[in-house]
Formats: sequence, C-alpha cells, structure tokens
Amino acid sequence: MACSVSDTPSLKDLPKVATDLKSQLEGFNTSCLRDVDTNEKIVLPSAEAKRNTTNKNHRKRFFTLSIFFFNSTTDVAKEKQHNALLQGVELFQPSSLRKTETIEKNILPNAIDVATEKTQKSLFDGIEKFDSSQLKHTETQEKNPLPDKDAIEAEKEKNKFLNGIENFDPTKLKHTETCEKNPLPTKDVIEQEKSA
Repeated sequence: MACSVSDTPSLKDLPKVATDLKSQLEGFNTSCLRDVDTNEKIVLPSAEAKRNTTNKNHRKRFFTLSIFFFNSTTDVAKEKQHNALLQGVELFQPSSLRKTETIEKNILPNAIDVATEKTQKSLFDGIEKFDSSQLKHTETQEKNPLPDKDAIEAEKEKNKFLNGIENFDPTKLKHTETCEKNPLPTKDVIEQEKSA
C-alpha cells in the first residue's frame, strides 16, 4: 500500500526531535557494530511428549463425554419434567378456558367519611385564606413574679440548715462518758406486780 501525497503529513506536523539527539543520530558510525549470527531456536516436542498429550486429550474428551451422556436419574427426571412443562405450554388451547366476567367494586365513602372530609377541607381553606390584617395589635407584658421576702428568707433558712448538715465537722464534738442507769425493781415492786 503506497501512501498518497495527500496522506503524508507536512513537515510542520511531524514530531520534533531534540537537536542533540538529532546530531548524535546523524553522526552515528555503523562500523562500531559487531557482526552476530542469529540462531533461530524452534523447540518442537518429541514424539513421546506428543503421544502423552494426545492420550491426555483423549482421556479428557472421554471423561467429559461420559459426564454428558451418563446423567444421574435425578437429572433425567428433572429434564423430563422440564420438557413436559414446555410441551404443555406449547400445546395449550385457550379455548379450554371458561369465560368469566369481572365485577368492578367501586366502594363509595359513607356519610361519616364525607362529613369528616368536608370539615377537614373547610379547616384547610380557612387556614389558607386567613386574612391577618383583621387581627388587633397587642403588646405582650412579661410578668416575672419574683417570690416575696418571706419566701426568700424561708429558702435561705432551709439552705443554711442543709449546709450545716452537709458541712458538719465531727472533730468539734467533746468526748463524754456515758453512765448507764438501769434501776432493777425491788422485791416489793415485783410482789405488787404479781398480785395485780
């Protein structure tokens, strides 16, 4: 295939080569190259290796064919069932179907449903069409009722009492000796209780 003149790119379209590389290529001396004989190495298999591979191929082919032809009984049963289903679909006669008429049931809402829907619709319409210009201007008065002096004093007393309990220092207590007095009844008192 020869290129036509119109297919060849112009000099400005060709890729640019660096000037130092260009000068090296132009000044290259081919006498510096060595002569080398090329040796073509074609490795063919030996006759024995070829026989082994053909035997392996025959064994592989026989094994796959035996798997293909000798299916298990479950596979055969599945295949028969599948074929029977396909044949049943292919040979289906639509004339064997019975004619039926469909009954459309259009359930209408009862009176309660209609009434609730109307009230909801009127509420929504009232909200959408509400005229805010009819409202009166009001000013809010913020009432922050502070407790009176008695309540403040009572709360202070309560807090003081709780702080006294929480911050109690037991090291400030004085050591005391307890004297247990357990008067036992005399014989006269016991006799009086028995007689009573």
